[in-house]
This record gives sequence, C-alpha cells and structure tokens, in this order.
Amino acid sequence: MADSATSRPTVLVTGAGGRTGQIVYNKLKERSEQFVARGLVRTEESKQKIGAAGDVYVADIRDADRLAPAVQGVDALIILTSAAPKMKPGFDPSKGGRPEFYYEDGMYPEQVDWVGQKNQIDAAKAAGVKHIVLVGSMGGTNPNHPLNSMGNGNILVWKRKAEQYLADSGIPYTIIRPGGLQDKDGGVRELLVGKDDELLQTDTKSIPRADVAEVCVQALQYEEAKFKAFDLASKPEGVGTPTKDFRALFSQITARF
Repeated sequence: MADSATSRPTVLVTGAGGRTGQIVYNKLKERSEQFVARGLVRTEESKQKIGAAGDVYVADIRDADRLAPAVQGVDALIILTSAAPKMKPGFDPSKGGRPEFYYEDGMYPEQVDWVGQKNQIDAAKAAGVKHIVLVGSMGGTNPNHPLNSMGNGNILVWKRKAEQYLADSGIPYTIIRPGGLQDKDGGVRELLVGKDDELLQTDTKSIPRADVAEVCVQALQYEEAKFKAFDLASKPEGVGTPTKDFRALFSQITARF
C-alpha cells in the first residue's frame, strides 16, 4: 500500500443508499482531497439511486462471502446498515389507534443488525481495516423500549449485541448512538454527547441526520474518537453555539461502551 501518511484513506460506507448513509457517502465524495469514498448498497436499484458510481459495490451484508471485494484495501468502515420495519397496509389514522409494523422475511433485526453487522466487522478485520464507526441508536439500555416491540424485532437488542461484538473485536472503533433522527439542516446546532441513554430523560433527544453524518466523518480524523461509545443529540437550532470543534466534542467522552 502507499505511504498512508501522504495518501488519502479509503473509507467504505455501508447502507449508503439509506437516508443517513447517503449523506455520509456524499460528504466523503465532497472531501475528495481528504478521503477516497466507497459505498455499499444491497440492490442495483439503490446503486442507481445514489449515482451508480464505480466506487459503489452491491452486496447483501447477510452473505458474508460477498463482502470481501468491498472491504479490500479499505482503511476505515462506517456502518450505517439497519433493518427497516414496514407499516402493515390498511392503517387509517382517522380511526385512531396505532399502525402495526412488520419486517420482511429474512430482513429482521437479528439478520440485518446482528448477523449483517457481525459479517461486516469480521470482513473488515480480515481485510486489515484500521477503524470502524458504527451508528446504532439510543434506547439500548431499556429492553422494554417501544422500538423493540415494533414487528417483534427487538431491534435495539440486536443492535446492542453488534455494538458489543465490535467493542470486543480489537479494532479501533467509534460507536455512535443518535437519538431521534430529523431531516433538517446540519451544522447549525450545538451537539450533545451522553451515555447510558441519559439524554432520553431530557428535552434534547433528537438530532438532524446531517449532523450524525458529520460526526461519522469527523470521527475518522481524531484519535480522541477511538475506543469510544456515546449517545448523540442536539440542542434546538438557535440555542447554544453550533458545534465546530469536534476534537473537543470527542474529548468529552470517556465511555468505552
């Protein structure tokens, strides 16, 4: 490999067709003087959606053997894959009650968030990847969290299991557990880090996807982000000072898990 001090790190974003993954992939592409971007998506359709570039690989993370080409020669991996529940048809909001959700067969959190993420971590380790950023979710300390009952998927339980597997892997890691994700502008809020879901007891428990994406990219650049796990939220826009010093943000974090 080229002298890594002078060459740009190659960064693979998995789940690059998802709403947050796409933002991360685009941020890396925009900073081409700093990074060589690579994306991984599950379907050819997703690849077309994000621009069909030659640096986008198509592979199913549930199939461990398919991941090797995508991670070959990669310096850092950002994992943004996640099972996604679907709403059962026939819900009428005018009648009150709550919609029901389900996961498609074979696409349960156990297969996607546990097996699929474990496969990525194993493939990355085998390929010599030097840093893994994993985006999970807040709420994992509470087994009775409402997200777990959606489609009976126990999604936070399986996400947490994958986080633990990464923390035990020996690879330098950054585990980011954002609060509720918002489709709002990034870079205009003060970001908050916490641990053990303490932020869920406050009024500040959500964050724009664009800010989560920025934290993913910034985590690649600071030693202070390695071997750390943290919850992430933001103050409302206009309150506090928008976060610009990411080294200081990561330095606040002491928790390894």
